[in-house]
Amino acid sequence: MIWVIISSLIPFIKEDILLTSSQVAWVTTIPVVLGSLLRIPIGYFANLLGARTVFLFSFILLVMPVFYVSIASSFLDLLIGGLFLGLGGAIFSVGVTSLPKYYPKEKHGFINGIYGAGNIGTAITTFAAPLIASSVGWQMTVQFYLVLLASFAFLNFFLGDRKETKVKTPLIEQIKGVYKNDKLWLFCLFYFITFGSFVAFTVYLPNFLVSHFGLEKVDAGLRTAGFIVIATVLRPLGGWMGDRFNSLVIMMFIFGGFTIAAILLAFSPAFELYTFACLTIAVCAGLGNGVGI
Repeated sequence: MIWVIISSLIPFIKEDILLTSSQVAWVTTIPVVLGSLLRIPIGYFANLLGARTVFLFSFILLVMPVFYVSIASSFLDLLIGGLFLGLGGAIFSVGVTSLPKYYPKEKHGFINGIYGAGNIGTAITTFAAPLIASSVGWQMTVQFYLVLLASFAFLNFFLGDRKETKVKTPLIEQIKGVYKNDKLWLFCLFYFITFGSFVAFTVYLPNFLVSHFGLEKVDAGLRTAGFIVIATVLRPLGGWMGDRFNSLVIMMFIFGGFTIAAILLAFSPAFELYTFACLTIAVCAGLGNGVGI
């Protein structure tokens, strides 16, 4: 939910902070940078310290950037705050690392698909944040997330598993054990495309629908939320399919769907065709994310 605060509220933020189109692109994508790079060390620390500890510290660390964004008055403020909001995306690695400890191997795809359905939080933000901002302003809307952070830190402290199995293997040894695995890099490339497309549409659609098609800000948020819901709901199905069928064959069909949708979008079609292509991307991204994880 926190990872996409800026992109969800950018149509409102632009009314108070003068931003060029290139600056809008920077502030909406910068959270993705740290959110991607930090996934590796956070996954390592989740193994070393347990999900409860890493989640708890992550919630606490997110308080400052969320507050900083809520009082932002310039492009630089949004850039700095947005960079550290990337932690909200990076902690996805915590669950992916810890969940396999609780379930047998043949269920890992489906279980991680269910965990990945937590992406519905981005849909909630994309839909609800503009709705709230239209009533109380975008600054107060961002500060509302401080309450959510405090609540989940509290719940995690008391309900998190204190006895989770820890992995003490040094990081260098873990890297040596996996970096020559060609399947790892192949599926990393696939996930780069499937999850990358999901994130790209999530962060760009709210502003694009307003600026290009002239939709109302709340309407744009609702439509983007619809995209996210479809991709998120299909993620467990993709994980289930990956557990039972040949993942590479499934991905071939998924990338075929991506290709058709991308060709349509490349011609800047009318709104109806644009919607169809976006929904096709949502279906392919959702299934692909589940298969890849």
